[in-house]
Amino acid sequence: MSDYGIKELRAQIDVINLQILELLNKRARIASEIGHLQAKLGTQFYDPQREAEMLQALEQANNGPFSNETIKALFKEIFRASLALEEREARAKILVQRKHAEEKTVIMLPDGTEIGNDHFTVISGPCAVESLEQMDETAAAISSRGVKILRGMAYKPRTSPYDFQGLGEAGLQIARQVANKYDMLVTTEIMDRSQIPTLSEYVDIFWVGARNMQNSFLLKALGQIRQPVILKRSFGATLQELLYAAEYIVASGNPNVILMERGIRTFEPWTRNTLDISAIPLLKQETHLPVIVDISHSAGRRDIAVPLAKIVRASGADGLMVEVHPNPPVAMSDAKQQLSIPEFHTLMDAIEKVTV
Repeated sequence: MSDYGIKELRAQIDVINLQILELLNKRARIASEIGHLQAKLGTQFYDPQREAEMLQALEQANNGPFSNETIKALFKEIFRASLALEEREARAKILVQRKHAEEKTVIMLPDGTEIGNDHFTVISGPCAVESLEQMDETAAAISSRGVKILRGMAYKPRTSPYDFQGLGEAGLQIARQVANKYDMLVTTEIMDRSQIPTLSEYVDIFWVGARNMQNSFLLKALGQIRQPVILKRSFGATLQELLYAAEYIVASGNPNVILMERGIRTFEPWTRNTLDISAIPLLKQETHLPVIVDISHSAGRRDIAVPLAKIVRASGADGLMVEVHPNPPVAMSDAKQQLSIPEFHTLMDAIEKVTV
């Protein structure tokens, strides 16, 4: 065959390529329109039954030379591309998504403390409220270093139902009393939306733990309160799932959400979880909400708290949470990860030297 014959065939392929491109874009536009209609109806973008029916029809219509397996593989990629396009368009419309580089949510707390406004915020306190004396000693130490937010966990959901579960409302009363004494704010974990009225009497910031990150009923209820909400990433959740969880709160009327990275579950046994440092710049890129990091539950050990804290600050996070106890070895929960008061001062000295 002459060179002219090859050029002619290649020219035909070039024309077909352009026709395929035009059809693919036309298909994408139609798929996008279907996605818009599904969003209005409240249905899911992905319909596995519909995909199976389309693949079956393509197999029946296929006369070669491509095998059915090849045809299915090619069209599955087209389906995935269309689905990804719909998801990107939907994500661009959600309220927590960053629309431009300068956009950011700044959380203003009752005492004027700001989170998310280029100030590194430290949240600290024991894993759980155990006694007035324990909370008082801790608050005195951490407030002396400028910490304004005291964690006072009154309800402790534990893996074992026989472990210490917290003091309940008595713990809230202690946390509030101590916070008032040292001019601090209280954050505590909420277990169920039925607790909102009680907790509202004591708490400045609500805390949604990893177990409840995707409890949509609770998240929507927290969209109706005035207090800010810390939303903690579940150890098995993707960052996209975390943002969608935050969207439940924001879309329900409360724009004051603080995201908390706390590590993800991996195969690594040397730490309780694996701290996902990449989550910090990714979240800062994708959302305008403040991002803080829990270095206690991610590591599950106190001996690496200082380097983790330094990394967190250097990564551009808006703050960190670290657990502190006057006598960690006798703590009623999470003894291995809580810092002693001298260790806390060492950590604060270290992160004050970090430049971003």
